[in-house]
Amino acid sequence: MSEKEKLESFIAEWALTGGSELANTQSFVNGLCALIGVDPPKGSRTDDTHNDYVFERRVFQKEADGTESFGRIDAYKRHCFVLEAKQGSDADRKAAEKGEADLDIFGQTAAARFKRGTAKRGTPTWSKAMVEARGQAERYAKALPIDHGWPPFLLVTDVGHCMDVYADFSGTGKQYTQFPDAARFRIALDDLRNEEVRTRLATIWTDPLSLDPSKEAARVTREIAGHLAELSRRLERREQNPTRVADFLMRCLFTMFAEDVRLIPGGSFTNFLTRMQKRPENFAPNLSSLWQAMDKGGLAGVLGDAGETVLRFNGYLFKDTTAIALNADEIGLLIEAATHKWNHVEPAIFGTLLERALDGKERAKLGAHYTPRAYVERLVMPTIMEPLRADWAGVQAAAGQLIEAGKADEAHSVIEKFHAQLAQTKVLDPACGTGNFLYVALARMKELEGEVIGRLAELAPEGEKQTVAELSGHTITPENFLGIEINPRAAAIAQLVLWIGYLQWHFRVNGEGKVPPEPVLRDVKTIENRDALITWDKKVLERDEHGKPLTRWDGETTKAHPVTGKQVPDEDARVAVERYVAPNAAKWPKADYIIGNPPFIGNKRMKDRLGAGYVDAVRAAYPKVGSAVDLVMYWWAIAADQRNTRRFGFITTNSISQAFNRAVVAAARSTKLLFAVPNHPWVDGSDGADVRIAITVGGHAKSSAVPKLESVVSEAPIPEGYGEREVLLRLSTGDRIAANLTIGADVNDTRLRTY
Repeated sequence: MSEKEKLESFIAEWALTGGSELANTQSFVNGLCALIGVDPPKGSRTDDTHNDYVFERRVFQKEADGTESFGRIDAYKRHCFVLEAKQGSDADRKAAEKGEADLDIFGQTAAARFKRGTAKRGTPTWSKAMVEARGQAERYAKALPIDHGWPPFLLVTDVGHCMDVYADFSGTGKQYTQFPDAARFRIALDDLRNEEVRTRLATIWTDPLSLDPSKEAARVTREIAGHLAELSRRLERREQNPTRVADFLMRCLFTMFAEDVRLIPGGSFTNFLTRMQKRPENFAPNLSSLWQAMDKGGLAGVLGDAGETVLRFNGYLFKDTTAIALNADEIGLLIEAATHKWNHVEPAIFGTLLERALDGKERAKLGAHYTPRAYVERLVMPTIMEPLRADWAGVQAAAGQLIEAGKADEAHSVIEKFHAQLAQTKVLDPACGTGNFLYVALARMKELEGEVIGRLAELAPEGEKQTVAELSGHTITPENFLGIEINPRAAAIAQLVLWIGYLQWHFRVNGEGKVPPEPVLRDVKTIENRDALITWDKKVLERDEHGKPLTRWDGETTKAHPVTGKQVPDEDARVAVERYVAPNAAKWPKADYIIGNPPFIGNKRMKDRLGAGYVDAVRAAYPKVGSAVDLVMYWWAIAADQRNTRRFGFITTNSISQAFNRAVVAAARSTKLLFAVPNHPWVDGSDGADVRIAITVGGHAKSSAVPKLESVVSEAPIPEGYGEREVLLRLSTGDRIAANLTIGADVNDTRLRTY
């Protein structure tokens, strides 16, 4: 029998099964393994230490009373996946017939398990069953032995119909999301005809971590930044206005991104550049013509032989359509950048690298460490996603009860209301830099939104499913993400990073070919270019006794020491000494969540880095904070005072637990610490230096959330991790986290986790 015949036979055989007996799961998995070319599960042994790839793998859980109970994973492969089948066994069938309610360790009755297996596919009850099966798989993953870690994949299968795939490459068990995206996470039986799908499944069995998209994204992003840095360096030699160069290059890179996600015809811009390299004198006017077409929408005559129709982009990016003339070699650098897969670019690090590429003073740091995305997520998850996902779990439970009662329409309304609230959620980063933290928040919230929209589509009445999936004007966009940034170039890049991130996730949620509503870009101005701490009436130059303006080191520029070679302040880099007249505390926009990574500047270095005039103004504007604290504590104090904010979280140096800084935490009477990591490795994005930081997350004092503290047990460098370290943490819970970041009474130490 040929491979194609085997494939068709497998699909035909399983399409006819009812999927209601235990034997079906094991036969189906064995047959699937043969189809995708991997070894099937091995025989189970009495000693579970040998059961790393088996059916019915036992897992144990300790109860509050000290007793231990167990459950069984339908299929399990260590370091790869937990597979949960939506079906019933013979025992379940008999129990259902007798009406028995024997509970397993996760509170599921045999009768309920059997009922899930007999639900008609495509109905609200079936949809509810798939959601519950995913929850079961997560609980099994949590119950695995400590040394097994969290499996990167959860597989939820309705035997003979489909398999839902969820992934979490962080190793924390906190981020299982639809993989590879909302459009393709559900693999129907017929989808097995697609070789790409079969290859993806085989890789989940054999090398699951290789599917982590962040690794390829980091490599591509660094290579693109290198090309742009070289082009920026060349242009700055002859252009008088570095801002003009930066704006031009940002329009170029967005156009490259647009062609790879099919916002303009695929390959059209790269082909245009290739043609222009032969006639460089025509490059600038033709590129300007393209951008004019993208601004207004319509025919772009320079794309292809007969031109191409493009969407209306509008917004802030193409108001200026000026193109800088390039020679053939410089156009070649753009071609090098354009040939990369821009839909693989990682916005969480792209902004940092782009800023360095476009800034002559920062360009030497292009190869320096940036903050890895995994590090950013360690703040975003407890601050934003854990409360949102807790809300979503409650909504799904309420919807499930309504479905059981035959009220599917009401269940749909409950989920729709949650989506409306999610789409209005605001996140603020008051020290946003190039937008890394905001982008990661956007990405995680879009993943959640994808799940919500998927549930709405499943529960929608017939004929309305497509309408639900095409929600527009009622979704998470860059308008949900607010920032404050004092550096104008970084602020502009942050806005661009949010748009690139949003468009990436638009296609992941809605599928390829589903274009966003026009205009594609909007001048939303959610990133404010201003000081986050103070306002003032005016600044006055300080002068010496002769009336000459005083100057100081600019606090940033360094040079190599002639003897030691270490970087030291460049005293030739001077700025004026200024006094701030009538300083006042700055106001922040209202937000549901606040996150950030404010500058790491200790109180003893503040005047050297920022100038005495600015430091005096900040201290005058915040007399209750005190003058002995590190700079970051002003952000912390402001966030703790925001009455409309549900949670806030900051990265600070680990000195937050020292007396002069923790006084700020202790003084925040209306705030309760909900999560903390007192001493964690970090990489300073400004210079690549290794530092020790603390992560703190605060919420309302009356919050019912159980405080969690994670302590570093061990750490080790990750090869090619750009400064990232694999960290082993111990999670402790209690009734209170003190201002010195120790856990309070009733401590319950739980399992270790590596991430």
